[in-house]
Amino acid sequence: MFSHDATASADERARRPHVPTAALRENIPCILCGTNDSVTLFAEPPFRIVRCTECSLVYTLPRLPTASISEMYQVGYWRSAEAKDFGYTDYLHDRDRYLRTFRLRSKVIERYKPTVGRVLDIGCAAGFFLKVMEEKGWDTTGVELSAPMADYARTELKLNNVFTGTLEEQQFGTESFDVITLWDVIEHLEDPRAVLATAKRLLKNDGILVLETQNVESVFARLMGRRWHHYKFEEHLWHFSPTTLSALLRLESFSLTEMSARRAGKFVTMNFAIERSARVHKTLPQLLRPLRCLGGLSLYVNPMDELIAVAGKA
Repeated sequence: MFSHDATASADERARRPHVPTAALRENIPCILCGTNDSVTLFAEPPFRIVRCTECSLVYTLPRLPTASISEMYQVGYWRSAEAKDFGYTDYLHDRDRYLRTFRLRSKVIERYKPTVGRVLDIGCAAGFFLKVMEEKGWDTTGVELSAPMADYARTELKLNNVFTGTLEEQQFGTESFDVITLWDVIEHLEDPRAVLATAKRLLKNDGILVLETQNVESVFARLMGRRWHHYKFEEHLWHFSPTTLSALLRLESFSLTEMSARRAGKFVTMNFAIERSARVHKTLPQLLRPLRCLGGLSLYVNPMDELIAVAGKA
């Protein structure tokens, strides 16, 4: 996930949620093997990044309460004063860059589904991917937990079939979609297996599931260590690798067709790149400050630390 808006002042933006340590949930089992046994890779109190001792899934402990997670995505997440560690600087400001990114990613779908059909985007945010698919002739449907983002998709992008809430709350027909997508979503879900099980029920027998998530075992993630920009403790709950993502799909009876980082890059602004450089070293944003004159310039960035997986029903 990505965004940057050089024009918005920090005091206009929301800050990351504060939840008393006593309210955080510690007893979260591994979603792949069910064990509570893990080793801590590193800690930034009150949070820790841990690895399951049984199956090697990496995840975040402790967790915000469920209600706090849901509330987090309603407003402040999309315009954050601390986007390096939480949410987006200004999500809607990057509309054109999202559209360019999804036009590139749509080629993954076209390779497997050259004929248009019905597509469901789970966690569709403001609907930018759906807008791209609508322009290509697809019948589009989206589900989004954030009411303001879903409303933007309906009112600004004129996407009629965008529903507010969780996937499980919707009344979609069995085997009604040719393509189901989760772009930068699965790592945010408290129960990814439940969402994938529902997605399998909704997917046609010859349909495809397409999901993107971060790769904790990528060269870039290993190089960055605890400074990796996807360690965002409140929101990124699970950190998959090719091995653990494949295992998750198998558990929910999906058959993996492709897994690649090739089209998992994104169009970002120069300002975004400068902002995130603080993860590499705190002095880098100052050193790169002369480049802010190019702040609005769009760059395609792919550090090969994210994966796009394509799967069908097993």
